[in-house]
Amino acid sequence: MNEDQKKKLIELIGEENVVFDEPMNKHTTFRIGGNAESFVRVQSTKEMDVLTDFCRENDIPFFLLGKGSNILVGDNGIPGVVAYFGEEMSSITVKGNMIIAEAGATLAAVANTALQKGLTGFEFAAGIPGSVGGALRMNAGAYGGDMAQVVEWVRVLSPDGEIKTLTNEEMEFGYRHSILKDIPYIALAAGIALETGDEKSIRFAMLELANRRKEKQPLEYPSAGSTFKRPEGYFAGKLISEAGLSGARIHDAVVSEKHNGFIINEGCASAEDVKTLIEIVRRKVYEQSGVLLEPEIIMVGE
Repeated sequence: MNEDQKKKLIELIGEENVVFDEPMNKHTTFRIGGNAESFVRVQSTKEMDVLTDFCRENDIPFFLLGKGSNILVGDNGIPGVVAYFGEEMSSITVKGNMIIAEAGATLAAVANTALQKGLTGFEFAAGIPGSVGGALRMNAGAYGGDMAQVVEWVRVLSPDGEIKTLTNEEMEFGYRHSILKDIPYIALAAGIALETGDEKSIRFAMLELANRRKEKQPLEYPSAGSTFKRPEGYFAGKLISEAGLSGARIHDAVVSEKHNGFIINEGCASAEDVKTLIEIVRRKVYEQSGVLLEPEIIMVGE
């Protein structure tokens, strides 16, 4: 971005909502990554429309960040604009058995709201450290549940500035996939349809899943969650273990011994370290089993 474009960005969004050269390791669960050229807090649908128009008209790269829980940012950072929804776009409301959550809301906050209202069906998401918007894009899931099972509709902003409401079917949910990965819609909010349940049972289920996560996942280290997608008919962690890669490392990027499906950052790992280790794991697993693992982590930037 040139200086005139930076001034225009501040004029459009407000100086208090724009930071230049923002370290992305502060905004990802991996704690890795170079700087964002500009880091922009968006407070309304109108602002998001204005911002995306500005980027498109000036040929400026645009990336929408959720909670940074499933991405690896390159060591040279992210050019252009990195946008995120502020608290103003993170509301959660309840209408009967439906929770209406804006894209910036955390999954944990939605799960806690469901618990308070005695609504069941969202317990699986309580421990996923992501936002509603990111979860919709990736069809986030855990322990047999995913967004596809509970989302009734999604309100999106289209590239031409139109606000549309997509049905569950129109979202084209699949394994770690939705239409948001194919068409540059921006998720604004979702209607999450749940069922009436018993608060004690819901709380117990959430605690049980939290304990399972703590017992089996390396939550004590920065990571981006499961590094690889689950290959059909296999478990990535088991394949990695069988290839003798438990504890394998490139500097501070390490295959977790607690859960081989996770690559963790033991201190000062770089994005290049993680990428190198991912490719070593993929190659050796393929040589051992004939299964080519596909990364679940989204790699962003340079």
